[in-house]
Amino acid sequence: MSATTYTVTGMTCGHCVSSVKEEVGEVPGVSGVDVDLESGRVEVTGDNLDDAAIRAAIEEAGYTVAG
Repeated sequence: MSATTYTVTGMTCGHCVSSVKEEVGEVPGVSGVDVDLESGRVEVTGDNLDDAAIRAAIEEAGYTVAG
């Protein structure tokens, strides 16, 4: 199991958090998604995480990965 942390911009409310959790949670290999709205941190845990797929899921939810 590994964990990767992303900084996501554009999240402003609880609905934003839910959208990101839902989209990222559907990526194969993801077992957990922890979102901190205040800091914009999204920590993704799972096995064989696909960075590109996770970034695409965050963008699909309507937000931007910083960096």
